[in-house]
Amino acid sequence: MQIVLKEIELLNGEIYGYRYKKGGEKTLILVHGNMTSSKHWDILMENLSDEFTIYAVDLRGFGISSYKNPINSLEDFSKDLKLFCDSLNLKNFYLMGWSTGGGIVMDFTADNPEYVKKLILMESVGTRGYPIFKKDSNGSPTSELIKTKEEIAKDPIQVIPILKAYEEKNREMLKTIWNMSIYTHNKPSEKKYEEYIDDMLNQRNLVDVDFALAIFNISEESNGIISGNAKAKKIKCPVLILWGKNDIVVPEKMALDIKNDIGENAKLHYLEDCGHSPIIDNINLLKNTVEEFLK
Repeated sequence: MQIVLKEIELLNGEIYGYRYKKGGEKTLILVHGNMTSSKHWDILMENLSDEFTIYAVDLRGFGISSYKNPINSLEDFSKDLKLFCDSLNLKNFYLMGWSTGGGIVMDFTADNPEYVKKLILMESVGTRGYPIFKKDSNGSPTSELIKTKEEIAKDPIQVIPILKAYEEKNREMLKTIWNMSIYTHNKPSEKKYEEYIDDMLNQRNLVDVDFALAIFNISEESNGIISGNAKAKKIKCPVLILWGKNDIVVPEKMALDIKNDIGENAKLHYLEDCGHSPIIDNINLLKNTVEEFLK
């Protein structure tokens, strides 16, 4: 089936882009991470069984979606997702989030348990957020957390180089960053890689998202910036946590925290020979693992 790029206006006035692949009775919704959009799900969408009807959204400020009102938390993205689902009358579906998208779908599932049959978290941010640490004079991380959006915008290692690459449309810089952190095992085809870079350059909210990740905390503990709201314990559907053993973006501890904070209905599955992008590293392994869980 062909993948079609569509858009819909949400009740909050935002224009929401999404990719759609018509299939069978099983509905799967995909939520991307930072520096990406629904475009980065394309290979998985092409490979999954036709028994799935698939929606892959462009979060606010990514892809072709609008960014009329800035986000301040991952919950803001989750609320957009709820409006999207209600607009298309989507319920009783499977939900999958990648990286930052994992935090969003956990928040969504905690708030809307009646919508989600099963939840998949691929290389997901942890239940206690994704910290950014202050840097010393050599650019090395210290043990001191960055706690404000203003400080994040000035981070010389993790933030400013990406902002500069976006501003200058520096494709080679973005490739260098992704080759060092995301595509450490395999790389997309040259044509596909160029399409993904085009897509990255559409992002309008990098600092806002980095701040939202830093203050995300659905555990029962403090993450050093904010106390947890214990939402993770509200997730009662079956949860599959996928963590690539070569992931250098999301540490294993975050996957373990998710399992611990959600509880007995969460299963952690390790992906061999995969880093932060199993879609590129081993699409067959990912496809088979996802389809087995969603039987």
